[in-house]
Amino acid sequence: MVVMGVQGCGKSTVGRHLAEALGMPFEDGDDLHSAEARAKMASGHPLTDEDRLPWLTRIAERIRESVESGDPLVVACSALKHGYRDLMRGIVPTLVFVELYGDQALIAERLTHRNHEYMPPALLDSQFATLEPLGADEAGLRVNLANTPDGIVGLALQYLK
Repeated sequence: MVVMGVQGCGKSTVGRHLAEALGMPFEDGDDLHSAEARAKMASGHPLTDEDRLPWLTRIAERIRESVESGDPLVVACSALKHGYRDLMRGIVPTLVFVELYGDQALIAERLTHRNHEYMPPALLDSQFATLEPLGADEAGLRVNLANTPDGIVGLALQYLK
């Protein structure tokens, strides 16, 4: 399962809570970025598809390995475009996404209270410009991030039943 959305939407927080509720390990997709991608973002430059595709492949391969080993995990990952999610589902056909969505102003305000190692708030506009919401043809659900993390996890658990 992947908890997805733009920076600052709460992917890691919700992902950790969801993994705990499911009795699964959690991994943050940010930990799988290359050093070059981290440096690019830290300098205020958004990643291109060329930058993102190897990263998304690494994440999907990690998820596939976890499923094959019988120890599936929950991952937080932006997966902003339908094509990115298609790539990931090509590696893990059963992959389910939980998209956290909300008002850009609310997320921008949240970012003022967060210090991220390499993801400056200035990149939020580019993330919203890239974002393609989870489609009706995609396995998963969209949840408004105005809900509490526990409320979001509850909705995700209901969806999975």
